[in-house]
Amino acid sequence: MNNVLEVKNIEKYYGNKANLTKAIAGISFNVGEGEFVGIMGASGSGKTTLLNCISTIDRVTSGNIIINGKDITKLKGNALNKFRREELGFIFQDFNLLDTLTAYENIALALTIQKVKPHEIEERVKKVAEKLEIAEILNKYPYQISGGQKQRVASARAIITNPKLVLADEPTGALDSKSARQLLETFDNLNQNLGATILMVTHDAFTASYADRIIFIKDGKIFNEIIKGKDTRKEFFEKIIEVQTLLGGDLNDVI
Repeated sequence: MNNVLEVKNIEKYYGNKANLTKAIAGISFNVGEGEFVGIMGASGSGKTTLLNCISTIDRVTSGNIIINGKDITKLKGNALNKFRREELGFIFQDFNLLDTLTAYENIALALTIQKVKPHEIEERVKKVAEKLEIAEILNKYPYQISGGQKQRVASARAIITNPKLVLADEPTGALDSKSARQLLETFDNLNQNLGATILMVTHDAFTASYADRIIFIKDGKIFNEIIKGKDTRKEFFEKIIEVQTLLGGDLNDVI
């Protein structure tokens, strides 16, 4: 299995010498092509900082992050913007859809920016919309559709450019239980049937149980890692709860 993501001994500091905070303290791991990996940890553990560094929102203090063979810690300016646009897909908790655009236009926007031909855009949008069961709402605006439908539109937008890595930040955080389950089934579809490589930060054990592997972060370091393997989702969920208990704190506050 080829590695889509390689995180090599990264560290991230905030502040100055008088008041230095180490958010990440020497984290290393790989994500293989087609894997669905979850990241969990208590509030302040460093997992959000980790995701921000991988997503190029933030820069590491030291170490290297390699995505699809390119060391993103060495990219700057237009080269970094181009890489982010072409190689990464993003799914946010609050959807980040543009209210003045239809679902179709929201999904197509990234392709338009890449100057893809209109007929090809239409073919690709329709194809992904059918896969995610949102074809019937393509002409509707975000305010006309449900939270679950918005998140599926956001998922379609994230994968329409065929990114090497999809990054999801608390994707079910703003959804009710029914919509959350529908979205997680969508993620499973993206991963199993469309071959998407997904890295997801979540506080929720049920959400995490859909992943193939969970990396637990504590105090800026990797605390533990568990692999689903041949476990059922219920069995994997129970293992996740066990590790959360070892991490300590209120399980409802493990974010």
